Amino acid sequence: MFLVFILIIEAGLFFYLYTGLANTRISEELESLRVRGNSHREVLEQHRDSITLSHVALMESETDTDVVITNINGEVLSASTPLITGAKAAVNEWRDKKLPYEGKILQRDWETSPYIATASPIEVNDNQVGTVYMFKDTKDIKGMIDRLQHHFYIAGIISIVFAVVTTFALSKLITAPLVQMKQATEKISQGHLTVKLGAHSRDEVGQLGTSIQALANELQRLKKERNEFLSSISHELQTPLMYVKGYADIAKRHETSEENRTKYLGVIEEEAERISKLVKDLFQLARLDKNTFLIEKQEVELQSYLSKICEAFQLALSEKNVHIEVNCPKYVNVLIDEERFMQVIINVIDNALRYSETKKILISVEEDNWRVKLSIQDYGVGIPSEDVPYVFDKLYRVDKSRSRKNGGYGLGLSIVKDIVEAHGGKVEMTSIAEKGTTVSISLPKER
Repeated sequence: MFLVFILIIEAGLFFYLYTGLANTRISEELESLRVRGNSHREVLEQHRDSITLSHVALMESETDTDVVITNINGEVLSASTPLITGAKAAVNEWRDKKLPYEGKILQRDWETSPYIATASPIEVNDNQVGTVYMFKDTKDIKGMIDRLQHHFYIAGIISIVFAVVTTFALSKLITAPLVQMKQATEKISQGHLTVKLGAHSRDEVGQLGTSIQALANELQRLKKERNEFLSSISHELQTPLMYVKGYADIAKRHETSEENRTKYLGVIEEEAERISKLVKDLFQLARLDKNTFLIEKQEVELQSYLSKICEAFQLALSEKNVHIEVNCPKYVNVLIDEERFMQVIINVIDNALRYSETKKILISVEEDNWRVKLSIQDYGVGIPSEDVPYVFDKLYRVDKSRSRKNGGYGLGLSIVKDIVEAHGGKVEMTSIAEKGTTVSISLPKER
């Protein structure tokens, strides 16, 4: 279709150019003939003697044009020789025509007539005394038009060949990467995500290839994460379930004492609680990933909100002898979902308590024209710098053995990140080993 459109456009342009050139050349020939007749007329207006008449006729006999000079009655006074066939008959037919002084084209049909002709009146004292008729054989014009057509035919054939070759070359150039992308998408749909599309150009096709390659890489990463996630979940569930099954088997034996049975049932209850917490966190993550939960924002005064959350930790704080210090200016308001954002604060404080080895956790709030920044800082063991970029990933734990001992599954910070981003905010972590960790949450001010 692209080739057809190109050929139609070329044909239209060639026709327009050909007709324009042909008409221009014919008009030039007619105008040249009229001007030549006017030139003879001016000479004859000054000198109408027989010598001048013969001189004009002789001069035209040596050119490709013919002249016929008549008096006012249409009688031929002089003519060039040999005269084109039909010229004298035409003069007799035109002798009664009224002519403007600047001359007139009497025969312009070059395609069917053997000649073209013009007439220029000879005037003396504003009275017409004769006429100069100019004739030219149309075979020269037809030859010129034939040569012009020949040039256009050659140019047209070259243009068509060039258009065909160029169109198919461009089509091949464009469709080759598209075919490669089609094959790549078919592989992706079949689960083969390790596709390579090679280098990409900067045009739209190249951008499409880059997008498909990025999609394949992202799907491959997600598949890897999913497999790792399922493997980790299976491992996390296997350990407490093994404890539950093992201790249940021991507890139901008749020879087990009541004291040991009570002890084993306590272990079973503890492990069941761990499983329940893991399943609850997984359900929460599933809802966050599918965006099936709703964020119902309302304006909250941050200082009183944080104080209320800290009161809920008093028992855990007193057990570990840890104090929470809140530095928040009064009348700092934010638009948040109270219940869901409380889960963010609780998860971060819970992590700080779990790994804090000092007596203090600092919560500070800063405000500017565009955002509110909430920082929760502990002075505990910190996190190695190589682990910091991954702490918000699902099931990522810095110290696996210690995390399991304290009941962590690596889901809390992932939930924190999803909830904060659902509020349009951003969460970051900075940590220095053996000095402490700071979690910073930035929330935009909605106007």
